[in-house]
Amino acid sequence: MSELTTDISHDQHAVRRQKLAELRAAGQDPFRASCPTTHFSADAIRLYVEGQDNAVSVSVAGRLVTIRDMGKSQFVKILDQQGQIQLYVKKDVVGDETYAAFKKFDLGDIIGTTGTLFKTKSGEITVRAERVTLVAKALRPLPEKWHGLSDPEQVYRQRYLDLIVNPESRQRLMLRPRIVGHIRRFLEARQFIEVETPVLQTVAGGAAARPFTTHHNTLGVDFVLRISLELYLKRLLVGGYDRVFEIGRNFRNEGVSRRHNPEFTMLEVYQAYSDYRGMMELIRALLQSLCSDVLGTSRIKHAASGQEIEFGGAWREVPYRDLIRTTSGDAEWFGRSKAEKIAGAEKLGLAVDPKWEEFEITNEIFSKLIEPTLIQPTFVIHLPKELCPLAKLNQEDPTVLDVFELCIGGMEIAPAYSEQNDPDVQRQMFEAQAGGEQQNIDQDFLLALEHGMPPAGGMGVGIDRLCILLTGAESIRDVILFPQLRPGTAG
Repeated sequence: MSELTTDISHDQHAVRRQKLAELRAAGQDPFRASCPTTHFSADAIRLYVEGQDNAVSVSVAGRLVTIRDMGKSQFVKILDQQGQIQLYVKKDVVGDETYAAFKKFDLGDIIGTTGTLFKTKSGEITVRAERVTLVAKALRPLPEKWHGLSDPEQVYRQRYLDLIVNPESRQRLMLRPRIVGHIRRFLEARQFIEVETPVLQTVAGGAAARPFTTHHNTLGVDFVLRISLELYLKRLLVGGYDRVFEIGRNFRNEGVSRRHNPEFTMLEVYQAYSDYRGMMELIRALLQSLCSDVLGTSRIKHAASGQEIEFGGAWREVPYRDLIRTTSGDAEWFGRSKAEKIAGAEKLGLAVDPKWEEFEITNEIFSKLIEPTLIQPTFVIHLPKELCPLAKLNQEDPTVLDVFELCIGGMEIAPAYSEQNDPDVQRQMFEAQAGGEQQNIDQDFLLALEHGMPPAGGMGVGIDRLCILLTGAESIRDVILFPQLRPGTAG
């Protein structure tokens, strides 16, 4: 039985090119051939009627990934987007000439076939090939096992090979579009309107992050790639879109890690006449729906801790300050001086920059010591006002915000706010964040607010992080088809 070869030498390349040259010399160019299909692999397999061999005809195509040569017949398997299907190619059926050509096919070649379905003695539903066509010649062989490659980054550099030879990667990355598609359908069923907002913007607004910059030659204007979807979506609230969402790319010129990629996908959703409590209901219903309808379970295993995360039932809700007091072991933490907070953080083993503001010192405790422990779904509510200039202040305690951060699996999955719609308060909070630098404030957004924005709840969901969580991936690179990498050398 032939399996995926490990030989990736130039000799193999040369042999395959010679086969291509011989085909062309005989007047056969596989790259100009065609093979219309009627079904994908799994769909074809489902058509088989038990006990009725050769009653159903199908045309399927895919990449040749397994060959079992039995002399005058061969069992082979091809791979398409739904998975693998077995073909039975017999000399007496396809004819001497076709069979002789077929025996020269290589693993990795892309072929099409038409035939009838039958079940083998081992119980595998198979296509009895009547015609076989080579439609693309693979000039380079496939690796047998991905871990046999010396450069681990090749998994991401040559994702097309990863998808062919690694079933786990294939399954994980195929699950992502199902997750995104379900989110769209869920929101549309609740009368949210999907929109698209500009990627090129003149002000990097909606978040505190370093943008990528570019220049438009015709307009003579510098632009930034957006770091957030927020401010344009809230302009649409002003314009009368009461329920609106966008699933789009953001770009941040910052670090790369297991949870960060310079280019990432966000869902942002805004609902007029709602608030952060309304967003709690929305995200809980969305994630529970994803688990039941896409994953088929309310429980998933958290890879790092081994815990089972339960998405059903009620979710924990806890104030940010309570978590800080408990973790610091200091009930009076928020009454301490900056020097005392620095000393307290260092006692907990944290490295603190004396130039940091007090809220930054406190948030270091949250991000380093608390968030990684929040494995079960947890709404952390009422964060300090300094952490988000776009949210409403809590009426009972104006030092905190009407917001939550939903943490699951030790990471933030979704922040949400009662959106600030007072243009004067919004200006004050922008100016405090920007240090009075007017050029860093989106003046047009403030102008829009002065025309009146309804009270609203707003939420962001990191699609990449959500996919990490729901697929059990180890890194953001494992759920992005083509993550950013340093340039490599093709060979």
